[in-house]
Amino acid sequence: MARPRKPLLSRDRIVGAASALVDAEGLDAVSTRRLAAVLGVSGPSLYNHFRNKEEILDAVADAVSAQVDLSMFEESDPRDWREALHDWALSYRAALAAHPHIVPVLARGPGRRPAGLRVADAVFGAMVGAGWPPAQATRIGALMRYFITGSALGSFAGGFVDDETAYDPADYPHLGQAHLLADHRRQVDEGAFETGLRALLDGLAIQYEQYARPVGDDAVTVRPAPNRP
Repeated sequence: MARPRKPLLSRDRIVGAASALVDAEGLDAVSTRRLAAVLGVSGPSLYNHFRNKEEILDAVADAVSAQVDLSMFEESDPRDWREALHDWALSYRAALAAHPHIVPVLARGPGRRPAGLRVADAVFGAMVGAGWPPAQATRIGALMRYFITGSALGSFAGGFVDDETAYDPADYPHLGQAHLLADHRRQVDEGAFETGLRALLDGLAIQYEQYARPVGDDAVTVRPAPNRP
């Protein structure tokens, strides 16, 4: 009876195995030796697809970027720039929340990663199309990435221990309920993200009035930003 053939090694198999390791154990768990063992292949065979560990982690990060919904930035989508940024930010954060250990790699920026560059291109193109000057559209993309990736680097609620004795009222008179935060981690962290996101978008909406004003039904006149110290 013929022995079953092993699945052929491919980039997708390597990325899938590396992603599972990162999710379960963190970035330090990934090595070519470890991946080769998981995949049941020899170590050198990985180098037919990736030159080193950094390239593998880049591919894992790009696979996460590919999970982010970009449909709100399509020309046929009826959402305005503010709604689009809001819904995209929620999708982006959800992808990062599902794979928190890869966030430090994503936080470095897209580099040459195709999916990451598609995200950047979609956001920038949508903002310019909405009437933002290119320079300000670039800043908005940067601002959103700082906010979203920063929120995914850790949990505010998870940073407090669930031991009431850690918060002596003599020392911390306002932290009497802090030991309960960990039990409400998702509610606190998601609520904080939504609060911050809406505040950020409210601020951008005010700035938008200084940069672009609709003329007639379709046209947009872009005005230079006022000089500020």
